[in-house]
Amino acid sequence: MASKRLTVQQRKDIFQAVVSTQDTNLMSVADSYRHVAEHYEVSESQVRQIAQEGIDKEWPPLNEAAEEVAAE
Repeated sequence: MASKRLTVQQRKDIFQAVVSTQDTNLMSVADSYRHVAEHYEVSESQVRQIAQEGIDKEWPPLNEAAEEVAAE
């Protein structure tokens, strides 16, 4: 599958989908990447890159969890 050029918002949406899918604990990390890749019609490689970008940049929902901890 060819890589698609994605906007920052599209990448953030994909990252949120990966985190949500993994948080349900119904799928392994590899299965969640495959599921999200199929849903958004991107390659699994792109999903892995987006997941790493989201972690590095602390995209939501990661930054939301950090804000909740800081507010306590």
